[in-house]
Amino acid sequence: MAGGWTHDGGVLDQIEDTVIDGVLHARARLPSGEGSLFCDECGEDIPEARRRALPGARTCVACQSTRDKRVTIGGINRRGSKDSQLR
Repeated sequence: MAGGWTHDGGVLDQIEDTVIDGVLHARARLPSGEGSLFCDECGEDIPEARRRALPGARTCVACQSTRDKRVTIGGINRRGSKDSQLR
């Protein structure tokens, strides 16, 4: 698929890079290290099932849900057109 100023396959390279960035971002947000018996935010017990499912969990489900709603994902402009850079 030709994209004008891009080389053949350039659009697919952009899509692949975007997917890879998304996966790396998601992996970086996974809990790591030693988990906790109590939530770091509210102090409630973290259920055993959650600790087994996410060994590094440090927050309860309710607090983690609140945290997840606050996350914003910044993107990289890969289109390269002036129009997309001005947005």
